[in-house]
Amino acid sequence: MQIIDGKATSLAIQDEIKEAVTERLASGSKKPHLAAIIVGDNPASRAYVGHKIKACERVGFESTLVELSENIQEEQLLQEVEALNANQAIDGFIVQLPLPDHIDSQRVLEAVHPDKDVDGFHPINAGKLSLGLPGFQPATPAGIIELLKRYGIETSGKHAVVIGRSAIVGTPMTLLLSRNANPGNCTVTMCHSRTQNLQAITRSADILIAAIGRPHFVTADMVKPGAVVIDVGINRIPDATKKSGTRLTGDVDYDALSNMDGHITPVPGGVGPMTIAMLLKNTLDAAAS
Repeated sequence: MQIIDGKATSLAIQDEIKEAVTERLASGSKKPHLAAIIVGDNPASRAYVGHKIKACERVGFESTLVELSENIQEEQLLQEVEALNANQAIDGFIVQLPLPDHIDSQRVLEAVHPDKDVDGFHPINAGKLSLGLPGFQPATPAGIIELLKRYGIETSGKHAVVIGRSAIVGTPMTLLLSRNANPGNCTVTMCHSRTQNLQAITRSADILIAAIGRPHFVTADMVKPGAVVIDVGINRIPDATKKSGTRLTGDVDYDALSNMDGHITPVPGGVGPMTIAMLLKNTLDAAAS
């Protein structure tokens, strides 16, 4: 398998964004400003937000981190969201998921103003995506499309199979792959927990995208030779050789596929860095609008 290097591609995109920021400043415009709300002390969430803040520094963005207690009430959180909506200095912001169980995540995401919804989760932006209209696209699917584009992977007329139907990855991924664009123009099959004959379907895929959240779910016998395999999964599994006792792995059995023909994204270093790059791109676009 030829490795699709998301980390290197992300850094290249960040360099392009940094150059665009320099041009903005030279023309008298302000730095783009990204804010993030984080609720509680979830280690993974804190790590993700930390990576985003560092990326902001790298490209020359301003950044603001709003840290809130895990016990915050939903109405209080909504007030924090409204404050960022009203803050003219903030171009875009995200609410880091997951939120505590006592908070209605969908209600919170819908409270984010669509023009500042750089995660692309608001129903208005989701509707624009489904209609092929300009709007903020969810960063992970947009990052995958960018990887396919920059690696020159042909998509027109190809059969793409997406495993997973989440509103964050699976569903928008099917829309982006099927739209009349390049990359795009795929015939797309979405698979999920009720799909029958899954192996037969995945083995017919020219492009296989795994976004199911189950470590090593996709095995070698589920992939046809020459396929492009995009692994969206970020799973932490036990590993006694690591100081932490765990390691990150994807939804794909990477080692089992490594000797096959085709392309594959590693975990870590594949889709994850691209998600950050596209979040920055959305923020740059928000600042320019």
